Amino acid sequence: MFLGPSVAALLLAAAGCSSTDAAVSITVPTPSPEAAGYCRALHKELPRTVAGLDLGDAGPKSELTAEWGDGEIVLRCGVPRPAKMDDPMAKGIDANGVNWLLEQPDDAGPRFTTTYRKAYVEVTLSEAYAHDASPLAAFGPAVRKTVPGL
Repeated sequence: MFLGPSVAALLLAAAGCSSTDAAVSITVPTPSPEAAGYCRALHKELPRTVAGLDLGDAGPKSELTAEWGDGEIVLRCGVPRPAKMDDPMAKGIDANGVNWLLEQPDDAGPRFTTTYRKAYVEVTLSEAYAHDASPLAAFGPAVRKTVPGL
């Protein structure tokens, strides 16, 4: 899989405004037992704040999910491998030592999924972050520590 130029630059190049009130719904993944073990370890290491937002307690109580703010940033661990990873033209970013695949849904903010890891970790940002991938850096240390590379 090719990881292209910096997503931050790519996102900053995009024009347009974004809404700040779009919260994402959280669906708990159903990973393999091995991936669930990595996810439980990751959950214990997650940062208490990301981009100035506090770790929330809304949504389902699960060691496979977490949110910051009122759903502005949502993490799900143990998600299925995105089909977009098969696309050699897929865009990606390295943020604090972790590679992430970028997907840009039409009706939501950007979604990033780790690559080259034994469990897939997905971070969805609200539309308020449509032009800002910097929150990903906060997850690097925890992912590197708990979810082994391939």
